[in-house]
Amino acid sequence: MSYGTAGSLRSVTLDDVRGAQKMLSGVARVTAMEGSRHLSRQIGAPVHLKCENLQRTGSFKLRGAYVRIAGLLPEERAAGVVAASAGNHAQGVALASSLLGVHSTVFMPKGAPLPKISATREYGAEVRLHGQVVDETLAAAQEYAAETGAVFIHPFDHPDIIAGQGTVGLEILEQCPEVGTIVVGMGGGGLAAGIAVAVKSVRPDVRIIGVQAEGAAAYPPSLTAGRPVTVPHPATMADGIKVGTPGEVPFEIVRDLVDEVRTVGEDQLSAALLLCLERAKLVVEPAGASPVAALLGDPGGFPGPVVAVLSGGNVDPVLLQRVLRHGMAAQGRYLAVRLRLTDRPGALATLLAVLSEADANVLDVSHIRTDPRLGLSEAEVELHLETKGPEHCAEVAHVLRESGYVILD
Repeated sequence: MSYGTAGSLRSVTLDDVRGAQKMLSGVARVTAMEGSRHLSRQIGAPVHLKCENLQRTGSFKLRGAYVRIAGLLPEERAAGVVAASAGNHAQGVALASSLLGVHSTVFMPKGAPLPKISATREYGAEVRLHGQVVDETLAAAQEYAAETGAVFIHPFDHPDIIAGQGTVGLEILEQCPEVGTIVVGMGGGGLAAGIAVAVKSVRPDVRIIGVQAEGAAAYPPSLTAGRPVTVPHPATMADGIKVGTPGEVPFEIVRDLVDEVRTVGEDQLSAALLLCLERAKLVVEPAGASPVAALLGDPGGFPGPVVAVLSGGNVDPVLLQRVLRHGMAAQGRYLAVRLRLTDRPGALATLLAVLSEADANVLDVSHIRTDPRLGLSEAEVELHLETKGPEHCAEVAHVLRESGYVILD
């Protein structure tokens, strides 16, 4: 059976992925696949979640890193390995190296979240903090490799990495043989490419859809140009897929085997992460929630059964807090309102009582009594409220107006 170009077939084959699966036996978990009744109702077809957020190290990255390092020659292992990453790849390389008895040095940006730095060290890597962005960190790691002879372990642009990630695709076929569409987040493209090789070689009818963040979507222009194109200054909360340039090796495979690449916005990512937490009881990082964001953005556009790959769950608690707030705001569950009232004793208490009757939870109150815009007997109040959704927001605003308050903003 033949798919794609000769170049892409030589780079990674189904036999490579099957060999990687044998190599990973007892190392990487066969992660769970959970059905989602909520998403199934939303899109009108069965939806299953492939939980790579529950993989060792918290993401799929261990698969490719282990296969790549296990394939090194004895003299290459003796020289050690080096990698650059803000988090998931770092932890995958660190654990894989420890399991194989290879010294690893991992360069991470100075601003990398502390939990990810600590986890990488605990998995056995020597961590060096360098640069403010991943590009600077990457350059430092490559310079270190040139100086020391350590083998640089690329996060996505190597056939062994792609073969390892492709084992996710084999598991999907085993766990959901009737799958119609697989939706997977894409940064450099290693995971999507690996899944595409594994699945299309066995079930060419299955649709593979890649998902990128709008602010870091290098694949659409690259596919149009027919070669990897760099997107300057990629920006997204989904750091796991914040890659400015597709890899040469995965690009060919994605071009030939992935059926479609879609993009999602930050609001969609936040809402998807919130849904995973509330409905599926799964902690997922923004990159891992990107397939769910795509499903929510176009409920009727995915022939079922659908498998959404939750690629990772390593989210910094500080970011998680911000993303959850953003997700709740995107769903209309926050209401900011500014209004004017008479400046007299008990006026604020009366307002709060009205809001309590409307079942709105007050998160923050700003009470301004001295301002040139205000009359002598006036005060201005700005409130941040937690609501139950857009309909409740409209209901709260209606109750305020019915109670005689003039909403300014």
